[in-house]
Amino acid sequence: MNSSKKLDVKTLTFTALFAALTYVATAIIKIPTPGTGGYIHPGDAIVVLSGIILGPVYGALAAGIGSAMSDLLGGYFLYVPATFIIKAVIAAVVAVVYSKLPPSLFCSVKCIICGIFSTVILAAGYLIFELFIYGAGALASVPANIVQGVAGFIIAAVLLPVLQKIIPKEAV
Repeated sequence: MNSSKKLDVKTLTFTALFAALTYVATAIIKIPTPGTGGYIHPGDAIVVLSGIILGPVYGALAAGIGSAMSDLLGGYFLYVPATFIIKAVIAAVVAVVYSKLPPSLFCSVKCIICGIFSTVILAAGYLIFELFIYGAGALASVPANIVQGVAGFIIAAVLLPVLQKIIPKEAV
């Protein structure tokens, strides 16, 4: 999707749909991480897909809003602003990186490459945020965040070829 594209009903609908999908994938399936109080979820797959399918602006909005809503409604109030920013940045970076990769690469391979960026941003973003809250104890969440990021981009790499067949390019 062209980020300079005028906001129309289709764009708004797909952005809202991906925000809702991000929320559901984050809020419904939770695997608690011992010692951190957090959880691993498949929501990061939708964050990555939001960037690839919707582009940097609308993908960032969908990813940030959906993920932040999950924190807000799940009782993780302190994390809402950080989650919004981190997930929005992930989707925007993924969109840019994906668009710069050679078109000849299979979409799942490009998704995995983007996933490396998303995992680094995820782990570093939460580490920086949590250092202000927990100090050195924030390091305990890094392994779980890496696992979450890797799981997210693997799921996204599996789903992307299917979604590209379902969602016509002119729709978004």
